[in-house]
Amino acid sequence: MVALALIAVALASSPPDLDQATPFGVSVVQREGRSLLVFGSAVDNVGRGPLVVEARRVGGEMRTWQVIGGRRTPLPVRLRYVRSETHRHWHFPGFERYELRRPDGGIVGRDRKTGFCLRDAYETQALNRSPLWTSECARGRPGARAVRQGISPGFGDDYVPLKEGQSIDVTGLGGRFVLVHRANPDHVLRERSLGNNAASVLLELRGGRVTILRRCPSSAACGT
Repeated sequence: MVALALIAVALASSPPDLDQATPFGVSVVQREGRSLLVFGSAVDNVGRGPLVVEARRVGGEMRTWQVIGGRRTPLPVRLRYVRSETHRHWHFPGFERYELRRPDGGIVGRDRKTGFCLRDAYETQALNRSPLWTSECARGRPGARAVRQGISPGFGDDYVPLKEGQSIDVTGLGGRFVLVHRANPDHVLRERSLGNNAASVLLELRGGRVTILRRCPSSAACGT
């Protein structure tokens, strides 16, 4: 029992490792006269330790800290309370970024996502235990004094296509492009490794349709 307790403490004191999944469910939809490239996204925690973000209200702001074991490290991020069609809760901005690039690397479009409510949405491996982070980030509580959210080891968080912010405006665009998804893009969160934070797909836009030419689970360039 003592050995198991020591192992649990060691794992809790280890940093997470965010692994960005390849964009999925990519399509083009028409909305209010605009062409939108829509997609799903997912980030797995493949590290030994959990990703834990704690927020507390200080002087009217929801300031954030990353918690690893017994250490709390302040983050340059403020939680935002978001009211949208499908949810009303606190978001952690900048957890993930979506960009559409030309093959030469030039950016032609970015998402306008407001942030993320981090949670254990699905298992990445058979763990035989229940998810820990299942709350909805103080849903319906804009006056909350504190919020905790996270992703446990062996779990991931995903956002389906057409959810708010899961799109990039591609009106008038045609040709080949690279859709890049990147977790922890500003490196504000401490991780075991940053080498698996980006994934992409090479795609072609033509006639209001999209064709996926290549999938690159561990590259932001997708062979270009």
